[in-house]
Amino acid sequence: MSPGNDEVIVRFYEAFAAGDPDTMATCYHERAHFSDPVFTDLNGPEVMKMWRLLIGRSDDIEITLGPHSADEAIGSAHWSAVYTFSQTGRVVHNEIDARFRFEDGLIIDHRDTFSLWRWSRMALGLPGVLLGWSPIVQGKIRRQSAALMASAD
Repeated sequence: MSPGNDEVIVRFYEAFAAGDPDTMATCYHERAHFSDPVFTDLNGPEVMKMWRLLIGRSDDIEITLGPHSADEAIGSAHWSAVYTFSQTGRVVHNEIDARFRFEDGLIIDHRDTFSLWRWSRMALGLPGVLLGWSPIVQGKIRRQSAALMASAD
């Protein structure tokens, strides 16, 4: 275990929980890459643009860091986010597994995994229950998120 990289994980999620995107940004390498089921391929400045967008759209987000570890090159963490989805007013409790690669003591690759169908059931209600598993609905979620990113310019 590398205390330095594990500390980066802790600093990142503490800053996220505090709504502090500037400190979150100090945890990422300038060539960082991020992906999750919604934002599938973000690079460099796009990564923090996404986090700033998510923090800015939620007044009540609660971030909890669970088990985490890191060595000199890779790390992992389990974390949860509880927040009100602004488009529907529904409460979401998302459980996420994160995998990290580090370079120069910073996160260069960050991959979050979670069930998009489970998320859509919480965020969208009945439409998510009935159709959240479908590639059409999941594609629409991704396109709407990309449009939010584009409008944040």
